Amino acid sequence: MANLRYYDDAKAPKEQRGGVYTDYLRTGRINRSTSDARAARRYLTHKEVAERTGRKLEAAGTLAYDRINGFHASIRFPKMIFHRTLDGSPHLGYCHVTAARTRFADYDDVRWSFYMANFFCEIGKDEHFFDDVRRGYSRMYFAVAMDLDREQGKLVINRTVRDGGLLFRTQDPKTALKNVLMLGAKNDALRTIIRAL
Repeated sequence: MANLRYYDDAKAPKEQRGGVYTDYLRTGRINRSTSDARAARRYLTHKEVAERTGRKLEAAGTLAYDRINGFHASIRFPKMIFHRTLDGSPHLGYCHVTAARTRFADYDDVRWSFYMANFFCEIGKDEHFFDDVRRGYSRMYFAVAMDLDREQGKLVINRTVRDGGLLFRTQDPKTALKNVLMLGAKNDALRTIIRAL
């Protein structure tokens, strides 16, 4: 990916409605300060962009967590919110929201984690967690099956569950909420209520 440069446009003065020449016709004066301010852009470092992206991702993750846990008193998930940004593209990142264990379909005990990202992609088959990152889509919600790798001492994607470890992936927040609640439901009566939503 090409070297990206980011600049801070939050403090840049807003250009007036008609531009410099319209202002001259209306007021008789040319305001030269707007062109100077535009030329003096403050560029951001990748670290600053990553910090801003992280704050936005964690705020969205906290909101999603509150909505999930606010559905029903019998469905409670632990709050495990942290974020990561992509190398070389600090404006793109993902946020881990929660993790739990569940039984579904042919699998008795599955650890899973729920994530949200500000891009859309394919979940990688090898070492790469994300493949074919597409920035044209605004967001992605997904859950993956996890397993403990005893050699490395960390959690990795459990590729034996379903489609390479991917439990669901969607762009719709309502569908994501429904899927997470289905994974967290403890009995069939609650699953029936969630399906009806």
